[in-house]
Amino acid sequence: MKKAGKILTALALSVSCMAFAIPGYAAYSLNEEVKAPTPALKQAAEIGVRVYNNAAMQNLPDKDAMVVMCFGTTYTDSREKTINPTVAAIQKALPNVKVVTAYTSHIIVDRVKANEGLDIPTPEKALEQLKAEGYTRVALATLDVIPGMEYDYDTAIYRLYRDQFKKMTMGLPLMYWQGQEEQRDDVKETAEAFSTQFPKAAKDSAVLVMAHGTPHPANAYYSVVQDRFNGLGSNIHIYSVEGWPSLEDVIPKLKADKVKNVTLMPMMMVAGDHANNDMAGDEEDSHKMILQKEGFKVTPYIHGLGENEAVRKLFVDRALESWNALEGTAEGKTGGMH
Repeated sequence: MKKAGKILTALALSVSCMAFAIPGYAAYSLNEEVKAPTPALKQAAEIGVRVYNNAAMQNLPDKDAMVVMCFGTTYTDSREKTINPTVAAIQKALPNVKVVTAYTSHIIVDRVKANEGLDIPTPEKALEQLKAEGYTRVALATLDVIPGMEYDYDTAIYRLYRDQFKKMTMGLPLMYWQGQEEQRDDVKETAEAFSTQFPKAAKDSAVLVMAHGTPHPANAYYSVVQDRFNGLGSNIHIYSVEGWPSLEDVIPKLKADKVKNVTLMPMMMVAGDHANNDMAGDEEDSHKMILQKEGFKVTPYIHGLGENEAVRKLFVDRALESWNALEGTAEGKTGGMH
């Protein structure tokens, strides 16, 4: 392990907050010269799969559950093709475990309740209910694509509620590691899995992958995604609805490459409002209409990531990492604590 990694990122000793290094997840440790790490340093060192053991509750019996967090959607048909089968696959892998779906969008929770009568909990409500039912160990998983603002919400839930349980773990989004410090390359794995739905390549054709975009620094992940797409072939471009790069940044590249045919597809868990309206809608400012006005023949592919079996498997793998950390089956011998 590089010395710089040991200095800057860490797992450190604490009596009540304990996490073990997990090979392939968070194999970092504080520099040995750090004798008394402060709480702030410990919190800053929480990277990879997070694990918390509450020393005050260690005498309680184990009663385990998993909470799968996602933004949610009001598009019932997309939910049934993306979120629900992904959670069902997680439940199938954990047949004797209570698995709860929680939506991080409180607005969507309210709309789904009002329009469909479905009472999908927020993460806060889900954890309060599990606590009331006597669950003592909880694995948190996420269906987020990148570690942006939504994932910050997930990790805030982890930090705010972990003291209320005997043990809690927090899993990773679809893309987290980028091959740095001998870690796996989640971005490459995702790009390869996502590419299974790409149309057959042609010289005058291109695939435009629509991401969400964010003011969060994690928007930089899209540059890494583009790099991995470049390794898969030419004329695959990522752009975002609310970040960089935008569609306007990509159009000149398409023209320079003499592209005539464009396939649009979302890189989002569900095919909701952004996919159906911003990307493929008939309004003059939709991406489809903008590209058509620029002279391109456009084919929208309105399917969320959760419909892609190869990508869905990665989401399940991420969830099971959190579960394995809860069970202790992924804990390494060289673990530190943070």
